[in-house]
Amino acid sequence: MLYRDFGKTGWQVSVVGMGTWNIGNQWGELDDATAWATVRSAFDHGVTLFDTAESYGTLNGLSEERLGVALAGIRHRVYLVSKIGHWGKRTGQGVPKTTVDMIRLCAHASLHRLRTDWLDVVLCHEHNIEDPSIYLEAFEVLKQRGRIRAYGVSTNSLEVLKRFNVNNTCSVVQLDYSLLNRAPEADILPYCGEHGIAVMVRGPLARGLLSGNYSADTVFTDSVRMGWHENEKAQAAYVRKVAQVEKLKQAAKPGEEMVTTALRYIISNPVVSTVIPGAKSPAQAATNAQAGSDTLSVAEIDKLVAIIDG
Repeated sequence: MLYRDFGKTGWQVSVVGMGTWNIGNQWGELDDATAWATVRSAFDHGVTLFDTAESYGTLNGLSEERLGVALAGIRHRVYLVSKIGHWGKRTGQGVPKTTVDMIRLCAHASLHRLRTDWLDVVLCHEHNIEDPSIYLEAFEVLKQRGRIRAYGVSTNSLEVLKRFNVNNTCSVVQLDYSLLNRAPEADILPYCGEHGIAVMVRGPLARGLLSGNYSADTVFTDSVRMGWHENEKAQAAYVRKVAQVEKLKQAAKPGEEMVTTALRYIISNPVVSTVIPGAKSPAQAATNAQAGSDTLSVAEIDKLVAIIDG
């Protein structure tokens, strides 16, 4: 596993972390034991950063609860990231984030579910927030009281990131970036490089498509991806992406899984601090982690880009 500076925090983290949305049953049912074993497999293969959110899980917070149990005894050896802003959103019963105390309440609830006294990073989960001032104030209070060490925002909008970094206190951004979504290369990634903001990449496998395991005939039934088939337009977009992945598979090294190629494309960008693919089994977690042992050459990157742009 390679390790890399995490922006201006002074920390070094594994270039492949683990996202834990997948262990909350929204991507299909998973029992507790498998969820715990998946997290431990990632750790055993060198992963030192784990990402979650208050809203992850068919029961809000289930991913945090499972992650907290899985990290028992090793919490001090990893970096823990969670996000605030979407509690109850799926059921239309969200917690209003209108005061510092409401955000503090959410943070303390996450700490309880995660069985920890502090979060290394807390992120605002409202991707298109217009006025982040209440979050900035609350996060500063949490930081002063030792409940968090750093904070930032989850967004792909450069304008939102700039608003969140108005006082140059935003340490981390989490964004969607993959071979099928290279838009961040144009603006937000250069900005992060210039300002020393740590970049966490979510969606590096395009919700599983870049695993190379699916065909145009695949029908997803989980709550996250079933929308890909909701109408003709959505289905056509899905089929186009599958066709792109099939072409990309031809560029992978012989014997190398498409997952490895997709993850290494992301970590080959020096601005990226860590990539956080999800996993639903110990084997998947191990495969993801093993991609962090190397990056791609310039020639390999150019070959992939030519396929996408062609």
